Amino acid sequence: MTFEEARAHLGLETQRQWSDRAIARATPVLLGLSSLVSLAALRDHEAGLLSAEQTGWYAKEEPTFSDCLRMVRSRIWQARISDMSEDEIDVIALPRCYFEAIIQGLSAAA
Repeated sequence: MTFEEARAHLGLETQRQWSDRAIARATPVLLGLSSLVSLAALRDHEAGLLSAEQTGWYAKEEPTFSDCLRMVRSRIWQARISDMSEDEIDVIALPRCYFEAIIQGLSAAA
């Protein structure tokens, strides 16, 4: 069941590495990353912080793995931007709604 789900959702059969060693490393890494994303999403879902992204043509009752991945990416982008010191960047004033829109766009891309 694990490998069936991994093939369906993580694309394990579509790996494009050139060497057998790279392929042997990719599968455990994909399974490990999906586990980390799932654990982080479970923690946030229990805290009421994870929601299903809605569209005009598709209504979801529960968050999907892509929603979970978007949430993790959002956290990573927020941490990257927040951890920059003023010496490293030029500071500009940006309303919070624009900042959150940028984070949402970055986390949905990729």
